[in-house]
Amino acid sequence: MFTGLVEDVGTLAARTLSGDAGKLEVTTALPLAEIRLGDSIAVNGVCLTVEAVNAGAKRLVFHTLAETLRRTNLGDKKNGAPVNLERALRVGDRLGGHIVSGHVDTTAEILEIGRSGDDRTATVALPDALKPLVVPKGSIAVDGISLTIAALGPDRFRIHLIPHTWNATALRAAKPGDRVNLEADVVGKYILRQRELAAPASGRVSMSTLADAGFL
Repeated sequence: MFTGLVEDVGTLAARTLSGDAGKLEVTTALPLAEIRLGDSIAVNGVCLTVEAVNAGAKRLVFHTLAETLRRTNLGDKKNGAPVNLERALRVGDRLGGHIVSGHVDTTAEILEIGRSGDDRTATVALPDALKPLVVPKGSIAVDGISLTIAALGPDRFRIHLIPHTWNATALRAAKPGDRVNLEADVVGKYILRQRELAAPASGRVSMSTLADAGFL
């Protein structure tokens, strides 16, 4: 479990595949003495398991699957690319962002990067699978960064990044056409699932079906 608050921007040092499995090596400034084998770390929002710690090279080695590389933008990144890193949330930590599981729902293309005053803005394509799960001013994780949906359209959404977020995350290197990892707010997923289970065969939701599902 994560918060979407990036701790470090690491550098992809190596990526190797062997059949359906692979390894990612990431150079990082995270305190390696505090990281143990088996720890979970979000890499661009993807929850990965630490397989080795190379303190001399300041690198973390992660086990991954070919499927993970295909379904996330970690398969797009070239050696030297920046990646967002966040260690798993500890009980008692402040939850400054929102609850992020590290299970990427889908990827989407950055359509535009612009400015709004001192902020940077990014307009991202909205995949059909995420349309029922996003709301204006709701939370979304973009490459593992907890962000707020500033504007929502039928096929896209816009996020704003304050100067600190822009400078302290890998999105500062992004450009239109790049693919980003998206994870919708987990609360919305459970509400949608309950609604689907409670809805009658017609698919229409009434006050009674919401009450039966426990929302009223």
